[in-house]
Amino acid sequence: MSTTKSLKSGEFLVETTTAADVFIPEEFSEEQKMIAQSIRDFLVTELYANLDQIDSPDIGLMKSILKKSGELGLMGIAVPEEYGGFGQNFVTQMLAAETVGAGYSFSVAFMAHCGIGTLPILYYGNEDQRQRYVTKLATGELLGSYCLTEPGAGSDANAGKTNARLSADGKHYILNGQKMWITNANFADIQIVFAKIENDRVLSAFIVERHYPGVVVAPDEKKMGIKGSSTAQIFYNDVMVPVENLIGKRGEGFRIALSILHMGRIKLGANVLGAAKKAINDSVQYANERKQFGVLISTFGSIQYKLAEQVIRTFALESAIYRVSRDIDVMIEKNKAEGQDKGRAAIEGISHYAVEAAILKVYGSEALDFVVDEAVQIHGGMGYSAEMAVERGYRDSRINRIFEGTNEINRLLVVDTAMKRAMKGEYDLFGKAEVLKSHLDQVTENGVPGEDYFQEKKRTLENCRKAVLLAIHSASGTFGRNLVHEQEVLNNLSDMIMDVYITESTMLRIQKAEMMKGSQPVSLYRDILDVLHYDSVNRLKKSGLDALYSLDAGAQGESLAIAIKSLTEVNGINVKEARRRIAARLIEDNGYKF
Repeated sequence: MSTTKSLKSGEFLVETTTAADVFIPEEFSEEQKMIAQSIRDFLVTELYANLDQIDSPDIGLMKSILKKSGELGLMGIAVPEEYGGFGQNFVTQMLAAETVGAGYSFSVAFMAHCGIGTLPILYYGNEDQRQRYVTKLATGELLGSYCLTEPGAGSDANAGKTNARLSADGKHYILNGQKMWITNANFADIQIVFAKIENDRVLSAFIVERHYPGVVVAPDEKKMGIKGSSTAQIFYNDVMVPVENLIGKRGEGFRIALSILHMGRIKLGANVLGAAKKAINDSVQYANERKQFGVLISTFGSIQYKLAEQVIRTFALESAIYRVSRDIDVMIEKNKAEGQDKGRAAIEGISHYAVEAAILKVYGSEALDFVVDEAVQIHGGMGYSAEMAVERGYRDSRINRIFEGTNEINRLLVVDTAMKRAMKGEYDLFGKAEVLKSHLDQVTENGVPGEDYFQEKKRTLENCRKAVLLAIHSASGTFGRNLVHEQEVLNNLSDMIMDVYITESTMLRIQKAEMMKGSQPVSLYRDILDVLHYDSVNRLKKSGLDALYSLDAGAQGESLAIAIKSLTEVNGINVKEARRRIAARLIEDNGYKF
């Protein structure tokens, strides 16, 4: 990567970014493309022909395909070479996560193993633990799982009751408790288990081997989707865990859990991107074959609208994913330069971008739900048949709004984390908002004669940024500490923040692509940006007004509402023709090639 300038997490709310300072998919190296192609080839040769059998479910077959992927080196992309992996940077890890996302329930099992089932030991474990476990997890010799959720502790992870007490001889922790919704439960050799030691208030983390006496795995749950993924409860009955299997320090488990969840959210964003592209390909290929009234349904305006909107949301998600991935790589290198251990440098770099992680999780999972829903609709009655891939994709998609913290929790995290970072002095959110509020009649930046295409988009987005700051400041000032209980308002603020980040990321990608290739080869990208920008600014206006009208702020609230309306003025565009041009390209290519 040619530049090293990047923003801190959430800093995009007060600072702009230049196109030169983002990474875009158009910059993938040949090596990165080869890694992605090797994963695509694996899905075609080893997975797709076996999907029905895997979903029957056939846990043995899933296990054998996972192990085969390990033998081919696909499980070691994020693992350093000294532990048997390939040590690829975070951008490449995200490309791998995207590509495997087209693998339905296999992608869930694979990502659980490679991510939350392996990386806590790599990032937080000591050298002995890395040599004993990570070297074998990287090759698929061992398979991993992550055991955090309990019947009484879901979103509130620290409420878990699983307990560990030190044995009389001090050589073991005696583990008792119950975990549920554990991915890979019925074939994982290694379990990352979170428990409170004796009377501790916070969790610790342990490496538990499945063969330890007292570990009991229940039969797999019957699920709506991802049927090929093993999901079960695990019980711990006086399990003797060697003291050397404590990960990190005593009481550090809650921090480990949160950091790994941030990583999981970001990688889920990439995972659903791959699933969305697969569903788009299925959609357009069917539309290009199915005839009604004597013509292909891909010629119908209503179908073209659906196809175009699938592309727009997927392209926008992709733009944001690789923007933050490159920021993470910069942060990891910075941490290393400051002397941090490689593992800690990596996880600290990833978990720093908690605001963006929550954005990608929410936006990505909801974008995929839209894409697969429209894929079924484009297929009509056939989309409801289990014969078609879109039926599986529709069912498998739904879990993503629950995985890695529900979207409701993550929407709250977007705002809460951004505000806490500002309060710590990482960026001046409230100071800038105060200045804006004291000059409401001057907040809107108007267009100037001769401004070009990107100048107009940047100006409008800068106005939207101001609208977000005013809304956050007003809500915080009205409710104070009670804002945490006003979840409807927090949801409004979160949606505003997401619209700014996603739309700005898309704009920067397209501007950089034009800088690289000229405007003609990527001219259709402007149609994508035009529609996204127009829709997101209008959506942001409604979110802002909904938040302000919920404050019951009287005359001051009305003046703020006037400012929000002024800040969210956007030039009109012919969305119909823009979408038709996007759809025409998709239809001509008969697949997603944006």
